Amino acid sequence: MSTDRKTYDISIVIPTLNEEGCLGETLAGLTGQPGVEVIVADGGSQDATAGLAMTAGARVIQAPQGRGWQQNAGARAARGRVLLFLHADTRLPEGFAAHIHLALGQPGVVAGAFRFAVAAAGWRFRLLEYCANWRAGWLGLPYGDQALFLPAARFQAMGGFRELALLEDLELVLRLRKMGRIALLATPALTSARRWQRLGLVQTTAVNQLILFGFYCGFNPDRLARWYGKVRAADGRLPGQ
Repeated sequence: MSTDRKTYDISIVIPTLNEEGCLGETLAGLTGQPGVEVIVADGGSQDATAGLAMTAGARVIQAPQGRGWQQNAGARAARGRVLLFLHADTRLPEGFAAHIHLALGQPGVVAGAFRFAVAAAGWRFRLLEYCANWRAGWLGLPYGDQALFLPAARFQAMGGFRELALLEDLELVLRLRKMGRIALLATPALTSARRWQRLGLVQTTAVNQLILFGFYCGFNPDRLARWYGKVRAADGRLPGQ
């Protein structure tokens, strides 16, 4: 974290790569809030992402491409007592700062996340939300699209994110879970449905579960990332289809 004397209550770190289509909506309501700084850690966008972020009042830093690398770079530049890692297509609820401080003040809580919600209609998305929130609440396994937050001092002491090709959020959560409780807030962070809409909800969920299975079986994250890239390039068809 930066040694600058000026400190904030919360530093929001947003990793980006060509996110001009959704970043403006995410930043609306974040910048200019008392005690909150917003850092956009850009991985080399070729669109208007950086300019849009600066116009909105966010600090923009450049970082090596990759969510783990970018989030660590943002955390090093941060001046807040609490770090919150936010995906570029996810919106925080009103009053998020008060909810965060209340959660971190509870005994035994080492970190927290918001409930998961998707900005799309339909029972399939409601089922997806239910399963994700059950996993986060009962198993203590929120993912990065739920806006993970924790004290900056704890993040530093842990060495930050492992700089993995994917699942850096899960790896961090697994370490945090050994230290104490990860609070799940009652209010949701609303994430875009774009990833499910691109490949289809069923196909996207199946691919995600296969990647998780590979991760828990000890497959190298770089290998899993290459496989995932092939699936995306094939518009969701699994290799061999």
